[in-house]
Amino acid sequence: MKRIILFVLTNVLVVAVLGIVASLLGVNRYLTANGLNLGALLGFALIMGFGGAIISLLISKPMAKWTTRLHMIHENPQSADEAWIVDTVRKFADKAGIGMPEVGIFEGDPNAFATGAFKNSSLVAVSTGLLQNMTREEVEAVIGHEVAHIANGDMVTMTLIQGVMNTFVVFLSRVIGYAVDSFLRRGSDNNSGPGIGYYVSTIVLDIVLGFAAAIVVAWFSRQREFRADAGAAELMGRKQPMMNALARLGGLPAGELPKAVEAMGITGSIGKLFATHPPIEERIAALQQRA
Repeated sequence: MKRIILFVLTNVLVVAVLGIVASLLGVNRYLTANGLNLGALLGFALIMGFGGAIISLLISKPMAKWTTRLHMIHENPQSADEAWIVDTVRKFADKAGIGMPEVGIFEGDPNAFATGAFKNSSLVAVSTGLLQNMTREEVEAVIGHEVAHIANGDMVTMTLIQGVMNTFVVFLSRVIGYAVDSFLRRGSDNNSGPGIGYYVSTIVLDIVLGFAAAIVVAWFSRQREFRADAGAAELMGRKQPMMNALARLGGLPAGELPKAVEAMGITGSIGKLFATHPPIEERIAALQQRA
């Protein structure tokens, strides 16, 4: 539950903080100086909605390295196991038609993730817990899952979805806030700019609508996991290794990932509306139903 709350709050607070900063800088007064300027508001919402999402995508790889304290191995593997991991990533990357990702290992319970702004400049990382508790075939399936994320363009897709949802949140909160403010000040001679009703309404709506947007983003994230599982099965030529890996993960403690990379991990929160990953049982069942 802690991971679910932090995941949702991160997305909600980014929009809320940007909205407060915009208010302090006088942007809202400009938008409502002569009635609500919908054209300017849409442009403002697009900048607010996509700005943070795109910046997060561009810095995703260095942030992942820093937050997980990755030990990078792709240039100079120090052991036979590290060389095998690098070779496995290279094999799947070639098969998927993408550039060779950077490869790293991080300390922690069983987990793995992929990140990066571009298909040909990405990163795949696995945990020590994953390597210690799984067979090589299962680790190979997990690596295939992460390479499939990259090949599917999931990092960019999630950024665009988050940007669109943030844009709707910013736009709708200010339209509704303006309507509330106009209602509260009806009959008043003071119409020089937004009143307290506008500011309070937009801040509250940024938070409330932000939670609703997080539900939509989480739903897309869950669909993406099913596609990555199927992608791993295709890269390996059979689905049983991925099913075995998921079954083993279901019996192991899911490793905590930093919020910056959690959505790209092999495991994730198991809540309903805000879960970034489907339940393990549903993922196995989806693979079983594949031809």
